[in-house]
Amino acid sequence: MLKRMFVAPDPGRTRLRSGVRAVLGIGLAVVVCGLAGHSLVAAITGGLAALLALFTVLDTTVRGQAITTALLPVAGFPVLALGAGLHDYPVARDVAFLAVIGAGVYARRWGPRGHSLGVFAFMAFFTTQFLHTLPGQLPELYSAVALSLLVSSTVRFGLWCYERRQPAVVVVPAPVTGSGLGRATTRQAIQATAGAAFALMAGLVLSEERWYWAVGATWWVFVNTASRGETLVRGFRRVLGTLVGIPIGLAVVVPLHGAPVPTAVVVAAGVFGIFYTAAVSYTWMVFSVTVMAGALYGLLGVLDPALLLLRLTETGVGALGAMLAVLFVLPVTTHATTDAWIQRALRCVHACTAEAAARLSGSTTADPTPRIAELEALLGRVRMSLAPLVHPLSPLSARKARAGQVLALLDACAREVHGLASVAADPEASHDARLAAACWRVEASVEALTAPDPRHRAGVPGVPPHSAAAEPALAHLHGLERALAELAAPLHSDPRAPLMAV
Repeated sequence: MLKRMFVAPDPGRTRLRSGVRAVLGIGLAVVVCGLAGHSLVAAITGGLAALLALFTVLDTTVRGQAITTALLPVAGFPVLALGAGLHDYPVARDVAFLAVIGAGVYARRWGPRGHSLGVFAFMAFFTTQFLHTLPGQLPELYSAVALSLLVSSTVRFGLWCYERRQPAVVVVPAPVTGSGLGRATTRQAIQATAGAAFALMAGLVLSEERWYWAVGATWWVFVNTASRGETLVRGFRRVLGTLVGIPIGLAVVVPLHGAPVPTAVVVAAGVFGIFYTAAVSYTWMVFSVTVMAGALYGLLGVLDPALLLLRLTETGVGALGAMLAVLFVLPVTTHATTDAWIQRALRCVHACTAEAAARLSGSTTADPTPRIAELEALLGRVRMSLAPLVHPLSPLSARKARAGQVLALLDACAREVHGLASVAADPEASHDARLAAACWRVEASVEALTAPDPRHRAGVPGVPPHSAAAEPALAHLHGLERALAELAAPLHSDPRAPLMAV
């Protein structure tokens, strides 16, 4: 797991740049808050706001990111006031927190911006419990948050906006199907609220002061998951990351005795770890969060081993709440979610092929490049959705083998489409009359694989024999045909039955 984190590809050193920029932006935000005369609590609140702005604002354009960042206080300030004003009214506080959770998850139906605003609103309420914010502190906290967002935005959009020199990030929204309880965001909002209610009650039994850790664990387990299996795996990884982070945090933070400078270095290392590992390992991201939280507790003078042990217990309770919710409250099956993503990926394969073929036929407007980027994003979602089935601890051996075969064949499709697009980009590439027939067979294969009616799924065309010395474009198309033909077995047979050797 540790090896994977350091050897994982980092195209354009994006993860490294993101981590360094986060340390710079959040560090400057905290320093400016200190120079402005803000208290330690206000500076920490401002630093958390800067972290959230840099971590959760993921609009596809720089302009969209700037607009969402500017809207964060609109979502956060009222919730800060709500959380600060309800400390003396436990029942009202709990109901309000659950309402914020439900609304925050439901907001994901509006895409990346809704997701960012929902997370910021949740963390605003969470912060008031973490720091026991009082109403009299609100003006200072508002000032610190606004100042921190301004400073971190200056770094992100002014001093170091590396996104301006990169292609726009391709974001593929989840399929929107149905209405009411048929909509995934509605079901997840209800699940998250139910899971958080369980975590809140169990957390209060464990500790009347630190109960919010359980609710926080439930919330973060639900972030970026779309099915029952994804949520279960994420819950396991959250507990594992916390379990690994606690002893390391104790070993590193306790000897510092809350000294500001070395503690700030540990916090900076935690921030870098969060941003550097998030894309490749949720476990190590949670580890980084745990170490950073331990350092902040040390800075506040309340760190002790019993507190971190309580945090581990609360995290386990929160993960359990999320797992129970996705199992028994309006469950969204892994199979249904995965099938939807696979079908979108296959249709994108056909669209890439059609664009490349049109380019080879002499079209000056056809361009497969945007479709290639979309295909990569869709395959990323397929991998995420299939992760529960290919997890080493999965007991479903037949489904694990089937999922592994599907991933391998989809990767083969992607390689052939990439190769076809490269050939099409060559201005000297000639059009072969056999390309049209091969493209037609690819289209027929995709239609057969994605047909909603099972009666229409038997007609995946066979692959005609071809010479190894065929034109490069034709060779890629034949390779794509073979991969699509082989996908019929794992996609259309009983998922519980063992795979036949091919």
